[in-house]
Amino acid sequence: MDLGIRGRRAIVCASSKGLGRACAMALAEAGCDVVVNGRNTEVLARTAAEIRERFGVTVEEVAADVSTPEGQKALLTACPAPDILVNNNGGPPLKDFRQLDRAAMLEGVAQNMVTPIELIQAVIDGMAERGFGRIVNITSLSVYQPIPGLDLSSGARAGLTAFLAGVARTVAGKNVTINNVLPGKFDTDRIRKTIVFAAEKSGVSETEQAERTANEIPAGRLGRPEEFGQACAFLCSQNSGYITGQNLVLDGGLFNSAF
Repeated sequence: MDLGIRGRRAIVCASSKGLGRACAMALAEAGCDVVVNGRNTEVLARTAAEIRERFGVTVEEVAADVSTPEGQKALLTACPAPDILVNNNGGPPLKDFRQLDRAAMLEGVAQNMVTPIELIQAVIDGMAERGFGRIVNITSLSVYQPIPGLDLSSGARAGLTAFLAGVARTVAGKNVTINNVLPGKFDTDRIRKTIVFAAEKSGVSETEQAERTANEIPAGRLGRPEEFGQACAFLCSQNSGYITGQNLVLDGGLFNSAF
């Protein structure tokens, strides 16, 4: 399917690896020029080189922490007028909520709520003026279904979801959409850490816990990052202009709900 976004400019935060990388790959495959971002310069450079080689699009590398004002400035300097913004950021580490002090909680909220809002503030009016904008926020299935140890991440991402629900309606008439993609259990470094955390709590091996995790999912497996990236790219497409303020759950049927 032609997504109708060839030549568009996209910023994809935290895209050197994992789900962010998959989104950058899918957007590049659709013909977008992309700004990729990460903290590890070597990993970031490998991702950028692969995107250039495979898809022949323009790729800008921004090695920075997107949660900092300096990191955000660097992203917007690389692409001052993006057509597409994919918000993504690493979440707080797995930790029992009793161990969270005020500083840790404020940092978690800054990472997973304040940072994406700040970036949206910076780009949304320009998108509206140009008559095209697609904003996708990578949040988590834990917004709907709590995951022990990820309480801070879940709370911050739920706050982002509620905050943007009203904002999305204010720009829909300008062909600017804001949606959230809620990953379940995808085969990434983060889910592997979750498996290790659960194995330690349950007193079983990592292999056994990984099997348990897969068996809990109706699809019988972890998700592939490529599947996630293609769903994100569709929400960024010309064809998705009538979808806004929505939460797309990608979880292999794990979240058991009719609505």
